[in-house]
Amino acid sequence: MDIQSIKNRFGIIGNSPTLNHALNTAVQVANTDLSVLIAGESGVGKEVFSMIIHALSPRKHNPFIAVNCGAIPEGTIDSELFGHEKGSFTGAVDSRKGYFETVNGGTIFLDEIGEMPLGTQARLLRVLETGEFIRVGSSKVQKTDVRVIAATNRELLEFAQQNRFREDLYYRLSTVPIRVPALRDRKEDIPLLFRKFAADFAERYKTLSVQLDAGAQQLLVNYPWPGNVRELKNIAEQISVLSTDKHVNAEAIQRFLPQHNASSRSMALITSSGAGVPSGTSSDFKTERDILYKLIFDLKKDMNDLKQMIFDVAHNQGYTPEDPSTVAKSSILPVYADTEHIAPVATPYNVSTPILLESNTRHEDVEETLFLADREKEYITKALKKHKSRRRDAAAELGISERTLYRKIKEYDINE
Repeated sequence: MDIQSIKNRFGIIGNSPTLNHALNTAVQVANTDLSVLIAGESGVGKEVFSMIIHALSPRKHNPFIAVNCGAIPEGTIDSELFGHEKGSFTGAVDSRKGYFETVNGGTIFLDEIGEMPLGTQARLLRVLETGEFIRVGSSKVQKTDVRVIAATNRELLEFAQQNRFREDLYYRLSTVPIRVPALRDRKEDIPLLFRKFAADFAERYKTLSVQLDAGAQQLLVNYPWPGNVRELKNIAEQISVLSTDKHVNAEAIQRFLPQHNASSRSMALITSSGAGVPSGTSSDFKTERDILYKLIFDLKKDMNDLKQMIFDVAHNQGYTPEDPSTVAKSSILPVYADTEHIAPVATPYNVSTPILLESNTRHEDVEETLFLADREKEYITKALKKHKSRRRDAAAELGISERTLYRKIKEYDINE
């Protein structure tokens, strides 16, 4: 089966060389029983590659199951994968088969393998090497014939160096590695993907398809897309539903990009318009130079703001330097042995957060006023609300695993 037929069958859009190379590798390895490790950022479509490998393999008529290791609590993942016997733990009222037993003869896809606990990793290594496993609470060794395809958005070798992932398991899983490129690494596919998503949403919502002008397309191409294809699809849906004018320009599309990437959007607009860029230079040079200029200007502005902020705080506490710039020479204000004042320190969280000051005669303990737990709970609540309680999307937004998010929801008693 050629690559284009596979793209049509599985709904894959794009013609970038890196994407085609990953698809070619998946096709070549599909007819074997080798373990495969699919690496790539969250949202690039790693699960689709596992489906392709299974569909083109001799196991295609046998079961296929996808398991998100990061979404299963650590205390139950062994039971989910390998099964358990009745009474083996609290709540085990009956015996239960695990995925490696029920999918015998088929393929199991282990997503977010880097989130798997070390104890479970040892059990998985035994399955890969001998095809044997033991149910939780049992002493009977059972056999299974399952092909394992794993995926990760982490650097597992770095995890291995930190003793968070077994190095022997990494090499056993990555018999054939496949790296799915991030969306920003295949920019030529972004307009094609947006057009496809816009057409699909227009059909779903019985409306006209959104059309982008050249500036809007360039803005999307230059945007970094931290959420990859999943984020692009969400943006396409928002524009399709909320945009009254179906001919969208760069200014209109800006409103739909996340606020925390305002600098990226500004730079995308600069590079798309070519402002301040001499003719005859390459597009890569223009982009890199404009980004550098913008970073320098932003840094200078932030430093000026910081100087003024420290000057204002010092003035309020009775210490008035001659010029704000004299304060900025140090991250804290000067301290004298006979002062009763507590000087503030500039931090990323709260510029007036008190610290402990040392003098020749005394130490003063200062109550910490920065409540990180409250802030963390607030961010988790906002992320869940933004993504309508879709934990996977909320976890991706926060930069944590689904299992960590699940634990935090329980810890803070967050009502979804």
